[in-house]
Amino acid sequence: MCGRTSCHLPRDVLARACAYRDRQGRERLPEWKDPDKYCPSYNTSPQSNSPVLLSRVHFEKSADSSERIIAPMRWGLVPSWFKEDDPSKLQFNTTNCRSDTIMEKRSFKVPLGKGRRCVVLADGFYEWQKCQGTTQKQAYFIYFPQARTEGSGSVDVADSLEHWEKVWDNWRLLTMAGIFDCWEPPEGGDLLYSYTIITVDACKSLNDIHHRMPAILDGEEEVSKWLDFGEVSTQEALKLIRPTENIHFHAVSSVVNNSWNNTPDCLTPVNLLVKKEPKASSSSQKMMQWLATKSPKKEDPKTPQKAEPDVPQWSSQFLQKSPLPTKRGAAGLLERWLKQEEPMAKRPHSQ
Repeated sequence: MCGRTSCHLPRDVLARACAYRDRQGRERLPEWKDPDKYCPSYNTSPQSNSPVLLSRVHFEKSADSSERIIAPMRWGLVPSWFKEDDPSKLQFNTTNCRSDTIMEKRSFKVPLGKGRRCVVLADGFYEWQKCQGTTQKQAYFIYFPQARTEGSGSVDVADSLEHWEKVWDNWRLLTMAGIFDCWEPPEGGDLLYSYTIITVDACKSLNDIHHRMPAILDGEEEVSKWLDFGEVSTQEALKLIRPTENIHFHAVSSVVNNSWNNTPDCLTPVNLLVKKEPKASSSSQKMMQWLATKSPKKEDPKTPQKAEPDVPQWSSQFLQKSPLPTKRGAAGLLERWLKQEEPMAKRPHSQ
């Protein structure tokens, strides 16, 4: 399953992270729809808004189906045929959609048949492992492996066509297959766009943590095929829905357990085995630079966006937790991170 995600990037940076080429091979950045509804978060839970990619033709019938839009949508699909006046009255959970029953349940089969396929964007997602012999659970943050790059930096969108290869070379977003629908209140009012994340059996490396995982679209070709319902049939698109082993993870603290907590502490790596004083690593320094910016908050559309620093490039699945005293605010967190290193452990540890 997938019940908590992180997507902390500001709007303009998120668009650059989703750079693509359309059917004619032109370099493009997806445009935003209802950008004010997007609020960056390190700890996103169901019923809140998250950014998804989808084909422009869903909003403009004459558009090329290979062109893309980013739209904030409610997590937890509300079927278009739902007759109540309040989405919270829906009697069943639509946060996730099992791949093996996707064509059996009306809530998912109908929008899928209409081509309402989307890609849910995230830094990564959280999952909880049951600790043996106790009632406690250990949280993990799960994400794509990150390639180390030199000279990473922001590039002005206006210059993106000249320097296409530099549009985005930082944190690789996790791209999860989803289905969306559009619900109109019976008494009239604003349309509600909502989505569900498709899940599959967990891959071998994650099975010790949880037996289910999101259906992850690994690479631009898979993302393109999933979104372009005008060229790729439902039957062909469903062949993309399978587990992937191309995934990394690390343990995180219990801070993430409370969905009200929305700070970098939620995805900061901790080590479950070693608590000695470590020395700083290059990966820790890169994380420190990232965390030194600011905690996510809803952006003022009138305020110009500032150039964004590099996003962290984690190369280890576990980092050690510093024993230094806790300090208030981001400064204390960053000082702890300066003292961290990358240990050798690569498997989850059951307590």
